[in-house]
Amino acid sequence: MNDLPESPVGPVGSGDSGDSEDAEVRPGPFWRHALWGVAVTAAGVGLGWAGALFRIGPEEFGLPPAAPGALLPYLLAWTAIGLALAAVLRSVAAKVPVYEPEKVAIGVVLIGTRLSLGWRPEPLEVAGLAAAGLLLVAVWCAVALRGAAVVRRSQEVSRAQGTA
Repeated sequence: MNDLPESPVGPVGSGDSGDSEDAEVRPGPFWRHALWGVAVTAAGVGLGWAGALFRIGPEEFGLPPAAPGALLPYLLAWTAIGLALAAVLRSVAAKVPVYEPEKVAIGVVLIGTRLSLGWRPEPLEVAGLAAAGLLLVAVWCAVALRGAAVVRRSQEVSRAQGTA
C-alpha cells in the first residue's frame, strides 16, 4: 500500500511531474561553466552588497556605519572567493548530480559579502570566513559524491543479480 498522495500529473517521484529535477549532472563546454561561475558570484556579491547598504550608506539612510574603511577590497575579495567556490561546485556538478549548487554558491558569497561590508574584518578573519565557506561547499560536494557512489553501487548490484 502506498501512503504517499499522488500528484495530478502522476505518482510522486515518478519523474513525469511538471517541475524539473533539482539535482542533475551539468556537463557542457568550459565557457558555460565559467559563465555560470561568474553569474552566481556576481549575484552573491550584488545581493550581499545590497543587504549591507543600510550599514554602508549615509547615516540618514540607516544606522551609522559599523566600521570605517574602503569597501572595494572586500568586494574584490569576495568576488575571488566566490569564483573559487563556484568552480569547486561546478566541477563536481559536471560529474555527479548536485542539489542546487547555485543556491549554495550565492548563499555563501552573499553571507560573506554582507558580513564583511558591515563588519570590515581584518584579512585573517576574511580568510577564516572563506575557509568556512569552502568547508561548507566541500561538505555539500562530498554528500553529492557519496550519493552518486551509492547509486552507482546499487545499480551494479542490481545488474549483477539480473544476469545471475
